[in-house]
Amino acid sequence: MAGSQFTLAALATTAVPGLVVTGTRTLGSVAAGDYESAVLRDSDGIESAIRRPRNQRAEARQSADLLAIRALSAGIRSRLPFAVPEYRGQAPIGSTRAIVTGFVPGSHPSLGALGERPELATSVGRAVAAIHLLPTSFVTDAGLPSLTPFEVLRSAVSVMDRAVATKLVPAALQDRWEGAARDQQLWQFTPTVVHGALGPDVLLVQGDDVTGVLGWGELRLGDPAKDLAWVLAGRRDAFDTVLSAYEANGGGRDRQLAQRARVYHELETAQWLLHGVQAKSTSVVDDAVAMMHRLVDAVHAPSAAPLQSVSPETMEIGEVEQLLSSTERRHG
Repeated sequence: MAGSQFTLAALATTAVPGLVVTGTRTLGSVAAGDYESAVLRDSDGIESAIRRPRNQRAEARQSADLLAIRALSAGIRSRLPFAVPEYRGQAPIGSTRAIVTGFVPGSHPSLGALGERPELATSVGRAVAAIHLLPTSFVTDAGLPSLTPFEVLRSAVSVMDRAVATKLVPAALQDRWEGAARDQQLWQFTPTVVHGALGPDVLLVQGDDVTGVLGWGELRLGDPAKDLAWVLAGRRDAFDTVLSAYEANGGGRDRQLAQRARVYHELETAQWLLHGVQAKSTSVVDDAVAMMHRLVDAVHAPSAAPLQSVSPETMEIGEVEQLLSSTERRHG
């Protein structure tokens, strides 16, 4: 480990001219297995982070993240109530490169903490609202993806289609998803700047405050509900607190936002199922099926919120595709 950190320190001095490294330590991360990484301290006491990808997947993720954080100019960052890693330099090594960024301190919160600490959930809602209020022009100027509501719906239906094709999705859950796909009002939203991959593993907190956000590789214009869906994996009261803070801090007055967030949350289970099928992992498939049956129980619970504003009629996924095709022709 020490030898690896010394190598990374030497790379950092190549990447950042004039950098004098006086100390190194381990950089903890949920993706640590994909990177060689370290925190470096310079002669002024300023800390930087350096990461070298260990595989192509990590290299692609790092490249996307680098494109995004370089698009986040000083002016854009000044609008955010938290820190974002700043690009400082890069150095080639073998067939890849090591990237040096500013180090953002903090710890990753647990989902449970959001339910136990309303102040933290409030800070999360404030942070998400700040992202969504950023001007959209910097995203398009940087050439980052810009998704329309139709494209977002088409992507969601694609996941539904492939999951249902496995014949492992419970009928009640399939009806619920199909009803959501048919509800045109549900997908009438104004695209905003979205982080695209929010969750405990990219949030950094100190006390009850969100102090940093990492992992910007999915930065784009898209559905703001996507950045709130992950909170639904925890306690319901935590989601309510986050959503209230989000709206109180300027988050869009989208009456369907919570319902779409629930769609995305449930489709994460579908994606887990598809991953298990593709990997031919019985344990993952069984886990996903069990999760979907728990979702069915939630569907029929008295307190369950509907995923659509009108009662859906059962229809086949092929009919959803026909609906998408006809909608595309009307908007083409």
